Amino acid sequence: MDARKLAEAHLEAWGSGDAEAVAATAATYADPDTGAPLAGEALAAHAAATLSRFRNARFDVERVTGDESAAAVSWRLTADHREPYLGMPATGGAVAVDGVDLVTAGADGPHVRRTFDRLALAAALGHTARFIPGSDGTREFGVSARAATGRTERPGALVLTWLEIRDDAEAADVDLLSVEIVKSLRATRGFLGVTTFDVGGRKFTLSAFDRPESMRAVHARPHQRAMRRFFRSGLCTRVHTSVWYPASARDYARCPTCEQVVASGAACGCGWTPDDAPTL
Repeated sequence: MDARKLAEAHLEAWGSGDAEAVAATAATYADPDTGAPLAGEALAAHAAATLSRFRNARFDVERVTGDESAAAVSWRLTADHREPYLGMPATGGAVAVDGVDLVTAGADGPHVRRTFDRLALAAALGHTARFIPGSDGTREFGVSARAATGRTERPGALVLTWLEIRDDAEAADVDLLSVEIVKSLRATRGFLGVTTFDVGGRKFTLSAFDRPESMRAVHARPHQRAMRRFFRSGLCTRVHTSVWYPASARDYARCPTCEQVVASGAACGCGWTPDDAPTL
């Protein structure tokens, strides 16, 4: 058959939302997420997972070029983001991305190689890409975030937790639970702030409270749901939780005028006094 018609048939299969039809219209298929060309059941499974993440896929063909042996189809995809992708939680909204299918006609059927910009897709999902190494042989690297309250009093207690995760999908699930927990904590009087950081297969959370009694706030419903997910539903492989009481705390700041370093509460030679800053 004409490679241009094969390419259009394959794209229509994706648009139909039928993973089996996708597999039936390609002898082999590869895209930035497959790692290697797929065929048969493996392709159907990949298509099903993709169509589950990005539902109601709508492909608008912008250009078809080629001949009977090979064809290129430029398209724009619009879909609803419903499940985590590359560790990015589902947004629930629509996303659009441009791509190209290169289709060659072989004796065993069409061979499809799809290209699209995963960085552009991440940006469309509201994420900014950062390039970090996994490890340098001594250190592991990751990403971090914080949710500050603006309160500057000294913490009376710190709570450290970490969870070991299996994969990106579980990481995204944990992130969603973490968001709900932080929302509930921000509504309490004794919560001072939280910092989260992901390193290797662990997700860490460090929370600050004005006094030990305020830590009771972590037992709100969102945290209880997360605990049930671990103990009863198989979420994560390991969890650590601990409470730390500060033995000492010192802050220093550099004067923007004379550049003298002074301790919090003191003044530099030109009379500048640093404002208090949140610990987390």
